[in-house]
Amino acid sequence: MQEQLAQINIDDTVLVARCRAGDSAAAERLIIKYQDRIFNVILKMCQNRDDAAELTQDTFVRFIENVASFRGGSSLYTWLFRIAVNLTLNHCKRRSKFGMRSLDTVSGGGSGWEEARTQLKGYLADEDGRDPALLAQNREVGRIVLESLSQLDDDHRAVLVLRDMEGMAYAEIAETLELELGTVKSRLSRARASLRDILRSVL
Repeated sequence: MQEQLAQINIDDTVLVARCRAGDSAAAERLIIKYQDRIFNVILKMCQNRDDAAELTQDTFVRFIENVASFRGGSSLYTWLFRIAVNLTLNHCKRRSKFGMRSLDTVSGGGSGWEEARTQLKGYLADEDGRDPALLAQNREVGRIVLESLSQLDDDHRAVLVLRDMEGMAYAEIAETLELELGTVKSRLSRARASLRDILRSVL
């Protein structure tokens, strides 16, 4: 059965139905399909690989435990992201020093720093510029942006990661975070403004 599943493209709803029937191969296929995306989102939010790995595992444990209650009101992708984001936000709130990392390590050093500094200044000079995710084409810039994200509060970081780094539509973010569409847009605007302020302080 596992080999058969691996050889064909099966819709999520079919795999979920098989999961409910106790098909472990179907569950494994869904986990393989989404685990990297879930891990990357969590990592950007919590900034710790070990924590991200554990939270990713917890997300799929919750998925297996609650798959019988999934009725398809949203896509499986959105449902998994909602579990992951909620687990991560709760985890972050338990960490008393979360979001208080020093940015000293990203300023004034490294062979790519001057190039990164120039690129970031160009981004900051354009208030209507492209999304922060596009800056990550430069490794040094990407590192600075990711470390700067840790300075945002949890709610702002969540919406910025989902929109600007994962490319989720506003409606998907609203569904994932269980927010009004207008709240998502205003929170994203504030998150971007805060990120710009943090980046300016680094430069």
